Amino acid sequence: MDDKAETVRLQPVSDSAESSSPIPTKEETEEEYDPHLHRQLSKPTNNIETLVHLLKCSLGTGILAMPQAFARAGLVTGIIATVLVGILVTHCLHVLVRSQYAACKHLRVPLLSYPESVATALGCGPHALRRFARPAALAVDIFLVVYQLGICCVYIVFIADNIKKVTDSYYVMAAEIHMLIILGPLIAFNLIPSLKLLAPFSALANVMTFVGLGIVIYYLVIGKKASAQDMPLDLWGSIETFPLFFGTVLFALTAVGVVIALENNMKTPKAFGKPCGVLNVGMTIIVLLYVAVGALGYVYCVSDCRDSITLDLPEKDPLATSVMVIFAIAIFISYGLHCYVPVEVLWKGYLLPKLEGSSAQKVRLYEYALRVALCLLTFVLAVAVPRLGLFISLFGALCLSALGICFPALMEVCVTFPQRASAARSILFGKDAILFIIGVIGLLAGTYTALDSIIRSFSSTANA
Repeated sequence: MDDKAETVRLQPVSDSAESSSPIPTKEETEEEYDPHLHRQLSKPTNNIETLVHLLKCSLGTGILAMPQAFARAGLVTGIIATVLVGILVTHCLHVLVRSQYAACKHLRVPLLSYPESVATALGCGPHALRRFARPAALAVDIFLVVYQLGICCVYIVFIADNIKKVTDSYYVMAAEIHMLIILGPLIAFNLIPSLKLLAPFSALANVMTFVGLGIVIYYLVIGKKASAQDMPLDLWGSIETFPLFFGTVLFALTAVGVVIALENNMKTPKAFGKPCGVLNVGMTIIVLLYVAVGALGYVYCVSDCRDSITLDLPEKDPLATSVMVIFAIAIFISYGLHCYVPVEVLWKGYLLPKLEGSSAQKVRLYEYALRVALCLLTFVLAVAVPRLGLFISLFGALCLSALGICFPALMEVCVTFPQRASAARSILFGKDAILFIIGVIGLLAGTYTALDSIIRSFSSTANA
C-alpha cells in the first residue's frame, strides 16, 4: 500500500519558534537533553517491524507507474537516475531526522511534528530567516495537504482506470462515469473518523498489494506486450521528458511523513539512521524493487507504457483481471487513510479552534462537512484532469521537491548555524545549498513540464 501518510498529529506552531535562542553547543550546556530517552510510547516497534512498515508503505501506485517513468527517461538513464534519486532522497531523509532531533533537543521535548520542527529550526537560524518560522510551518502544512489530496486524486483515477479496463469487455463506459459510481462509497468510507477503525482494512490492503505486485512481476518476467514486439528500446531518453520522470520517482520514493512517524515510534530510534540501520536498508530494498519493476516493465511494453503497468497486462486474462481488481480494492481502502491526513491538518490545526464553545452536534456536523468537501474536491480534480501519470509527476515535483529536499536542507543549515564557524560547517552549508537548488529546480521544471503536458494532452484530445 502506498501509505505515505503523515501520521503524526500536526498542531499550530507557537510564536516562541520565531524568537527562540540558538541551539546550545556541548560547550555551552552541562546537561545534554536526549529526546529519545524521554519518549513515552505505549507500543513501540522494534527494528524489524519498522523495516517492514517502511517497505509496505512504499509499494503502491508509485511503483506501478515506474515503467512509464522509464519510458520517459530511457532504460539506462532510468536505472542510473532512479539509483541517484534514491541516494538523494535517502540522504535528505537522514537530514530531516537529524534536524528534527536537534529541534526537539533545543525545545527539550521528546517529539515534534514536521511543521513544528521547521519553525523551530528557522527560529534558530540566521536572524533574517527567523521571521519566516511561522510562514514556513504554514507552507509545510499546505504542501502536506496538497500532496495528500493529490494522492487521493491519483487513487480515484487509478481505481476508475482499472475498473474500466475490467468492465470494458462487457459494457464500455467513460472513466468519468466509473469515478462517479465510486464517489458514494468513497465518501462513506471517508466518514470513518478513527484510524483504529481503519486498521483492519489497512491490513487487508497490505496483503492484497503484495499479492498483486507478485503477479505483476510474474507477467513482466514471462512475456512481452503484443503491441511492443517490434519496438526498439530507448536507452537514454529525452531531456524534455526527464522532469516528468523525476517527479514520478520522487512521488514513488519520498515518504516524508512515514519516515518521521516510524522513527518517532521506534523502541531504539538511534538504530534508525545508522549506516546499516533501518532507513538505509529499507531504502536500498525499495530502490532495487523500483529499478526492477521500472526496467522490466519498460522492456515488457517499451514506449507503449500506460499510466499504470496493470493496464498493460493481457486483456481477458483471468489472472491479469484479478490483479486489476485486487489493486482497485487495495487503493480504494488506501484512499480513506490518505484523506485522513488533510482532515487532521485542517480540522485540528485550523477549523476546530474556531468552533470553541459550539455544541458537540455542531462540531461533528462541521467535521463531516469537511470530510465530504475534501472528497468532492478530489473527485472534481480527478474528473477535470484524468491523467494518472501526469498527476503523479505533478504532485511529486510540486510537493515532494519541497517537503523531501528543500525544507530538510534549509532545516540543517539553520540548526547548524549557531555552531562555531569551521571548515566542516562551511562544507555542510555548501552541500545544503546545492540540495536546496536541486529541490527548487526539480520543483519548477517538474511542475512546469507536468502542467504543460496536461495542457497539451487536452489540446490533442480536442483536436482529435
